[in-house]
Amino acid sequence: MIKAILIDDEPLSREILKNYLARFSQIVVAAECNDGFEGVKAIQQYQPDLVFLDIQMPKINGFEMLELVAPLPAVIFITAFDEFALKAFEANAIDYLLKPVSEARFAKAVQKFLDKSLQPVAATTRLLDTMSAHAQNNRIVVKTGSRVKIIPVHEIEYLEADDDFVKIVTAEGAFLKNKTLAFYEQSLDPQQFVRVHRSYLLRISQIAKIEPYQKETHLAILRNGKQIPISKTGYGKLKVILGI
Repeated sequence: MIKAILIDDEPLSREILKNYLARFSQIVVAAECNDGFEGVKAIQQYQPDLVFLDIQMPKINGFEMLELVAPLPAVIFITAFDEFALKAFEANAIDYLLKPVSEARFAKAVQKFLDKSLQPVAATTRLLDTMSAHAQNNRIVVKTGSRVKIIPVHEIEYLEADDDFVKIVTAEGAFLKNKTLAFYEQSLDPQQFVRVHRSYLLRISQIAKIEPYQKETHLAILRNGKQIPISKTGYGKLKVILGI
């Protein structure tokens, strides 16, 4: 049997999807979830083959929820996004259901999954990176143990590469995210964050002063007293942004 999970904050929408799924005897609904927090727990518990995921939900949206899940399941998105966003779905070979969902369109999406012709998990990964990198987000969602934490971007002091993770440092503490520093360099506002070193992405407003260090390198002294190394290239970027 194929295990599926429905994640949508609208009970009526979930009921409609369940009715549509009744024609696919090989698929069983393992769980229903009202929001992304419930979705993360259900995916960990049931390890579904397929997830029907609403994007616009309270607390955290569908993309943010997927960033907290590993390994990724195959996903059929449920969306009310505009034409620009729909092109992103199509380009990344992920199927989507545009609300209100018709039974014929639903059946077509499920059949694509059953045919396994789209390599859905790999496509989900590509889409997640594309949408996350280009979205004008003002927060980062991380997982700490069994808890989900939402970090507003304005609370970030700096980001540090940490093996296969990025350490996101705030006044409250440090939180790990399974991304690369290059990803955040591309997705965060370059007028607020600058890559000063291969291992550090620094929030400019946190700089208290800059001091010379060894040879052509410098140190950024942050407001909290933390010292961040600045490479020659990083110093050049800072000079342009700060006008020094």
